[in-house]
Amino acid sequence: MRRILFLVLLLLATQSFGQSYNAEKVEFANYLKRMYNTAPFEGVRVVEDYNNCFLISVLVLDNTHYSSESIMNRVASVKAMSQASRYFNGSEITSEVIIRTKTDKMGFSDTEIIENIKEHSAGYVKELELLSSFSDQGDNRVFIFCKQLDLPLNGNDKAKSKNKSRGK
Repeated sequence: MRRILFLVLLLLATQSFGQSYNAEKVEFANYLKRMYNTAPFEGVRVVEDYNNCFLISVLVLDNTHYSSESIMNRVASVKAMSQASRYFNGSEITSEVIIRTKTDKMGFSDTEIIENIKEHSAGYVKELELLSSFSDQGDNRVFIFCKQLDLPLNGNDKAKSKNKSRGK
C-alpha cells in the first residue's frame, strides 16, 4: 500500500507545474530595453503590441544620489506615477520672466534674467507595474513601468464596441 501511495505522489510531483512569470511580459521588457539602448528616452509613451496597448513610463535616476536601493525604487515609483498622471490628467504650466538691468557709475550695464516655471497637475494613476530596471552605461539606473490600457487598437474596434453597446 505504501509503495502505491509513493508512486502516486511521485507521479503527481512530476506532473505539477510551478508558477512562472508571464513570458509575453519578459519578451516585451526585452523589446523595450533594446528600444531604449538604441535611442535612449525618458517620459511616457503608448506602445502597441499585437493584442494589447500599454502605457510605459521610463525614467532614469542617478545611483549616487540615493543611499539605498529601496529608496531609489520608491522614488522611481512615485516619479513614474507622476508622469502617468500628467499624461492622463494633463497639467497647467505657468511661466514668468523677470528681467532686471542695472547700470553702474562707469556706464556698464548688467542684465539679470529670472524665469519661474510652475506646473500643477492633479490626479492619481494606480496599477503601474515595474516591468524592468537596468543600469545604463554610466552611474544611472533606468526604470520601465507599464500599465495595460483598455484602448481599441484601430478604428474598427471602436465602431464594433459602439454597436455592441446599442444592442445591434
